[in-house]
Amino acid sequence: MKYYHAFLLCLISTLTQQVQAQEQCNFGSRAAGMGQATVTLSDVWALSNNTAGMAGLKAPAVGVYAENRFNELAFTTIALQAVYPTQKYGTYGLSMSRFGDALFSQQHIGVGMAHQLGQFSLGAKADLWQVAVKEYGSQKAVALSVGVQGEVVPQLYFGAFAYNLNQARLASFEDERLPTVMKAGLSYRPTRRLLLAAETEKNVDHDADLKAGAEYALLREQFILRTGFSTLTRKATFGAGFKARQLQVDYALGSTTLLGLSHYLSVSYQFDVARSD
Repeated sequence: MKYYHAFLLCLISTLTQQVQAQEQCNFGSRAAGMGQATVTLSDVWALSNNTAGMAGLKAPAVGVYAENRFNELAFTTIALQAVYPTQKYGTYGLSMSRFGDALFSQQHIGVGMAHQLGQFSLGAKADLWQVAVKEYGSQKAVALSVGVQGEVVPQLYFGAFAYNLNQARLASFEDERLPTVMKAGLSYRPTRRLLLAAETEKNVDHDADLKAGAEYALLREQFILRTGFSTLTRKATFGAGFKARQLQVDYALGSTTLLGLSHYLSVSYQFDVARSD
């Protein structure tokens, strides 16, 4: 009977990972609107997208995120992330998320750290994941990740991130593991208002995905438009953001030819407080 339970957990996990694997290291509606070309971005969502990007934050920030894929309640993700930079000891972050419903769910809690070294920043993160199937128990695993970001030449940025380097195992049956994902890319800011980004993402179990996106700021940089695409999923995305002082609200819409629409909404707040640490 325990092998049947393990097989069921493995089957459901495999099916949902086709939807969820990318989102284990891609959070936030800004990223979604840019086709998930996230590896060079520096914001509160960098904690999961590329932990090294946290080092670019100068003040504490917190963000909440909700995502619904294909208008199916079972494919809903909610997340909370918080980042706290210090003056001497690097930048620290805490992330939590939950995907799924009462039948199947996948949740995590993670901690990360990033540090600026000259023009480059380094980051590392550990995530505790739990995959649960109703009436058949759950499995836990810890995924370890590392990342780097840097400005190669003025206005040209490089980023790389390796998620789940340890290939954490969820179940011994069929050697079921969390996805291992590696991504690297560049972004270029030809003007203060325009950002262009492109990257390659490779899940070790699937083909490589080429992703690209752009964002353009309007109205004193308070209103932002975004678009992007993914070649592997054949998904086009569109998004918009609004900044009001330290508050930022972002929304994105994704479309695939077969599965339908996906919606992404995030709200973040960056504090402006003096610190003596």
